Amino acid sequence: MFHILVADDDKNTRKYLSAVLEAEGYTVSVAENGEEALAIMDREYIDLVVLDVMMPKMDGYTFTKEIRESNNNLPILMVSAKQLPSDRHKGFLAGSDDYITKPIDETEMILRIKALLRRAQIANERKIVIGDVIIDYDSMCVTRGEETQQLPQKEFQLLYKLLSYPGKIFTRIQLMDEIWGAESDTGWETVTVHIGRLRKRFDGWNEFEIESVRGLGYKAVKKV
Repeated sequence: MFHILVADDDKNTRKYLSAVLEAEGYTVSVAENGEEALAIMDREYIDLVVLDVMMPKMDGYTFTKEIRESNNNLPILMVSAKQLPSDRHKGFLAGSDDYITKPIDETEMILRIKALLRRAQIANERKIVIGDVIIDYDSMCVTRGEETQQLPQKEFQLLYKLLSYPGKIFTRIQLMDEIWGAESDTGWETVTVHIGRLRKRFDGWNEFEIESVRGLGYKAVKKV
């Protein structure tokens, strides 16, 4: 469910990290340098970046500084072959959240990623609680008191994504890529259809609401 961006100029490293992360259930996008990573972030919503330091066009330090200067608190895990304390210091001063050295230990990387996602207050426990409402990812059920609704997979994933980031605006294309996949032949209009079904399903529930943002997309609002 979480979308991780891997930025590294080495093709084999990108393939390796993508395979490791996808095996853990993450959605992965890849970039060859910082400029390409920024372009991807303009099109897709990213939960965390695994970032190489030494890259052409825009290196990891410059990418991180640009992200932080825009007041974006996106978790960044910096990866480098450089192991001196001064190199780590430079990474943290640029604004990275964590730093690991190559060769990468798979288990350590995954543990650090999970820790960063927790610190970012992403719903790592796979449940969202809003007042008396419990949205349980594992069962794909939404419960309020004695009432339980079992949602179709795409409807649930759409609701869960929106409510994981209350107040954040997602475009239809972002939601389409996240839930249906960038390679899907389904048009973005299906997002509108599923939003309509969710609104009808939870009509009268005062705990949350899905709002349309004219010209942009949708956001979820917690009411309690």
